[in-house]
Amino acid sequence: MAADMKEVDAVIQRRLRSDVALIDQIAHYIISAGGKRIRPVLVLLFSKALGFTGPERFELAATVEFIHTATLLHDDVVDESALRRGRKTANALFGNAASVLVGDFVYSRAFQMMVSVNRMRVLEVLADATNVIAEGEVLQLMNMHDPDIAVEDYLRVIRFKTAKLFEASARLGAVLAAAPHEVEECCADYGRSLGTAFQLVDDLLDYEGSTSELGKNVGDDLREGKPTLPLLVAMSRGSSAERELIRHAIEHGEVARLAEIAEIVRHTGAVAATRDAARAEAEKAREALRVIPPSASREALLEFCVRSVDRSS
Repeated sequence: MAADMKEVDAVIQRRLRSDVALIDQIAHYIISAGGKRIRPVLVLLFSKALGFTGPERFELAATVEFIHTATLLHDDVVDESALRRGRKTANALFGNAASVLVGDFVYSRAFQMMVSVNRMRVLEVLADATNVIAEGEVLQLMNMHDPDIAVEDYLRVIRFKTAKLFEASARLGAVLAAAPHEVEECCADYGRSLGTAFQLVDDLLDYEGSTSELGKNVGDDLREGKPTLPLLVAMSRGSSAERELIRHAIEHGEVARLAEIAEIVRHTGAVAATRDAARAEAEKAREALRVIPPSASREALLEFCVRSVDRSS
């Protein structure tokens, strides 16, 4: 994908330009941090797998990366995060106000880009996605510091907040290729399941990984009072004392006993259970590819199913 991603990067650099110096500085700072760029790659792979090779795919690949970037800028302010991708967050460097406003700029630039493709279905898909993502952010805020959240409510946040943009990215490839409705829906199913698997693994790495590997501070989820699946499973399986320790940590965003909580998460099998849940979602994604004809792009999409689960960062 190197050559295609080079084209996407060229679009990103061109579209980020602003005459307002601070916008230019912050936008380039967060984009230059890199990241896995999975969402734009999904647009490109599904486009190619379904036979579309027009230049619009580069514009839309950059568009979904911009939407993702805007959510990161806003997320880091809400979560008061200090580290992302191994570097200081934009809000830590430039302040909350600047980060929120530049996030707004990146969002609105994404909408300019999607309009330029001149396809109403593209606008429908991305407008719906951004709205659902915003709902997911609010749902997560409502669930903060609540150790009694149901697993289904936790999964709903993941599907809204993370999986929805994966779903939209995969769907866009089908839209560009003018694929039949049932094929478009299978592409969307793939993206939704892959995104869910990806976030589940992200959540377990907070209790399994290291700060240097993750590029974020280990324990951030607990510090923010996020009741993620590893904690929910650990509470359901642990002793009453272990359950109370985790409940107290979620309610108060306390990380003083993080090492002890991480050990509880591991010895109750909560890490393994979370990875198994991610593996089940990845299998759903793999099944959704049955409608895609054999090609190198399809093989790459199958590889994503494996890599989304078996990773340490």
